[in-house]
Amino acid sequence: MTGAIEQFGTLPDGTPVQRVAIAAGDLSAHFITYGAVLQDLRLAGHAAPLVLGFDNLGDYLAHSKHFGATAGPCANRTARGHVEFGDRTVTLDINEGRNHIHGGREGTGHLNWTLEKAAADRVSFSLTLPDGHMGYPGPMRLHAHFRIVPPATLEVVYEADSESPTLVNLAHHSYFNLSGEPDILGHELTIHAERYLPVDDEKIPLGPPAPVAGTEFDFRTPRTFGATHGAASRLDHNFCLADMRGPMQPAVRVVAPASGVALEVTTTEPGVQAYDGYQLKVPVPGLDGFAMGPHAGFALEAQIWPDSANHPTYAQARLAPGERLRQTTHYAFSRNA
Repeated sequence: MTGAIEQFGTLPDGTPVQRVAIAAGDLSAHFITYGAVLQDLRLAGHAAPLVLGFDNLGDYLAHSKHFGATAGPCANRTARGHVEFGDRTVTLDINEGRNHIHGGREGTGHLNWTLEKAAADRVSFSLTLPDGHMGYPGPMRLHAHFRIVPPATLEVVYEADSESPTLVNLAHHSYFNLSGEPDILGHELTIHAERYLPVDDEKIPLGPPAPVAGTEFDFRTPRTFGATHGAASRLDHNFCLADMRGPMQPAVRVVAPASGVALEVTTTEPGVQAYDGYQLKVPVPGLDGFAMGPHAGFALEAQIWPDSANHPTYAQARLAPGERLRQTTHYAFSRNA
């Protein structure tokens, strides 16, 4: 392994957590084995980090809101944790009110992955989950591959297989801030989606997708995060890019006028959960001493639509024995001179 590797800390059970540095072109990144987390991301010519994170493991364990994590094995929400597999019903770990989110209390974003390979511009992690972990049938094997493609694209590839019918829907969960300002409300957001999923007060989808036209969720042309509700913005919704997983397609563009930094997201996934970070209130500073209050960063989680297991008409996160899951998302950065 040729990527720069160092110890980042030790888990309470004594397990070491490693950190790996990779770089290419104008982009550089640090990843840690805990949660397969993107711990830091920097763009040449831009002084501030592009993602929210911490400079020590203790703060990840105590305060992280899935910052930079690989969320899964089934990201987003599953109503009541209820999933049927033919004549078998399983209940996943309930960890958000009455519902399941991001794989449960010991989901993939809270576990220490194995560092498999590292090179100057890429790193790969793996994780094996036993049958029944957080309620998920298995065993399942997960792989997370990260690569920097010049001039400044972060490529995220997830792969998985399972020995039992199960759910797998991994999602990269970085919170981005493209300006270094205290909040992202002035960032301009474009989402290439004609439809979104209306949700109830528990963020569970109500049913079929609805048109974004004529609603506050119409980001087909650029609007700032705070255009409609300002500091009271509460964006945390799935936007429907397609009906099923397919070839790479444009998903989201975000521009920070204050810095000139832009982010283009393309993905194989049929949905992207856009979250404006309105619930953030972290009691300790992050990278470079950055205070992480409400709207300090935004997340763009490319994935299967939430609660798909309970909506037969949605694209499904179900994975059968003998199948191999592959999900790819690109985060491409640029900066005006």
